[in-house]
Amino acid sequence: MVEKVRDIVGLYLSPPANALVLCVDEKSQIQALSRSQPILPLRPGSLERRTPDYFRHGVTTLFAALDIATGKVIGRCFPKHRIREFREFRELLELLELLDHSVPPDLDIHIVLDNYATHKSAPIHRWLLKHPRYHLHFTPTHASWINQIERWFALLTQRQIKRGSHNNVASLIHAIEDFIRTHNTEPKPMRWQKTSDEILAAITRFASQTLQTHA
Repeated sequence: MVEKVRDIVGLYLSPPANALVLCVDEKSQIQALSRSQPILPLRPGSLERRTPDYFRHGVTTLFAALDIATGKVIGRCFPKHRIREFREFRELLELLELLDHSVPPDLDIHIVLDNYATHKSAPIHRWLLKHPRYHLHFTPTHASWINQIERWFALLTQRQIKRGSHNNVASLIHAIEDFIRTHNTEPKPMRWQKTSDEILAAITRFASQTLQTHA
């Protein structure tokens, strides 16, 4: 864990020259929900109001990559369920292909992503061998918080998904794509504040306090 934290935080605080650092992950099972009643908008002295009940109309999965230097996002939705053994690596491959066509060929690409076994599968390994400019940096187990794309996913949920009402998956995908386009008109990179030493010290304090509590 220590080596992975130092590796990823080092990328954030001192990105390599002539390279792009991207944070990649999937937001799976995003539900297309329609409220049973219309959403009531903000009014003077009154908050936006939504009914607690809703109808389900299917799901989509979003794969996205966040450029830590500019804050721009590249993403693609996958509306169809695929058989598990195919879907687990195929969607990541499609995102990698999209990135490869979007990033200038003279730049190396460093990708921060989670430690799932599917990201180390044979098809991904073969693709990377054919594209040597890509370098993968895996987050520690149970430490998705260190991946900056997770914070962007939270913004997507808070500002677009939860505030919408979608009668079908196509409407949901359109809303997600619209949010990405709007975000990219004025992107703002996230400022990483903590050094790896500060993060590891905080984890050590928490673990020590937890052990003392249960002693």
